[in-house]
Amino acid sequence: MTSTTTMSAALEPVDRERLMRLAHEVSFAAGSRLFEEGRHADRFWIVRTGTIALDLHVPGRRAAVIETLGHGELVGWSWHFPPYLWHLGAEALSPVRAWELDAEAVLAMCAADAEFGRAIAVWVGRVAAQRLHASRVRLLDLYAPYGSGALA
Repeated sequence: MTSTTTMSAALEPVDRERLMRLAHEVSFAAGSRLFEEGRHADRFWIVRTGTIALDLHVPGRRAAVIETLGHGELVGWSWHFPPYLWHLGAEALSPVRAWELDAEAVLAMCAADAEFGRAIAVWVGRVAAQRLHASRVRLLDLYAPYGSGALA
């Protein structure tokens, strides 16, 4: 993930502080599933330590790992856009400590303060765009006759 999509790079200190007032720390053991594609998205996480894989269900095959996320990165963007369903799945690749945030509470803060809401929307939108690109490249690498053409 690019540095412009981490919380510390994407949000001003005042917005980070407001957001983190709603956060509580959680832990996931290696191999734990955080969420499944197509299920209701009602929370999100910011990774403190460890690594999380984002994956995409592929019928008749193992799930394709799209991207791995680490320190400071946002896990989950589907909570921000209707119909609030996960577009990917997520699994802890190692023990993970993260900040968990309730989507409804964050969306209420966004609705109450348009400037804060815009900052969150821009951040989440950048993350969604980056994940869409990563998904496209990974799927082309796996299934297109000549791959994605991206250089490693």
